[in-house]
Amino acid sequence: MNVHPSPDQDRLIRKAIAAGRFNSAEDAIMDALALWEEREHRRADVLAAIDEAETSLARGEGQAITQEAMRALTEGVKQRGRAGLSAERHDRR
Repeated sequence: MNVHPSPDQDRLIRKAIAAGRFNSAEDAIMDALALWEEREHRRADVLAAIDEAETSLARGEGQAITQEAMRALTEGVKQRGRAGLSAERHDRR
């Protein structure tokens, strides 16, 4: 397979080689492909999680989140945070 990077990509590759990050253009391309492969695996995982969530909702296993529920959740988080800070301050004395 022949790869023909754009002029900007070619400059980036040459700069990385000059800086000692890669030994060759092939090494730089292999690294880029490894990152792409990793990203594609994460993308597949996210899509699978979305599919599972949609299936779960279709089975009626979801929970509706209302504005009031979000406010209550936020208030609970704030209260726990304040309690933790208060306990830390008390322990320092």
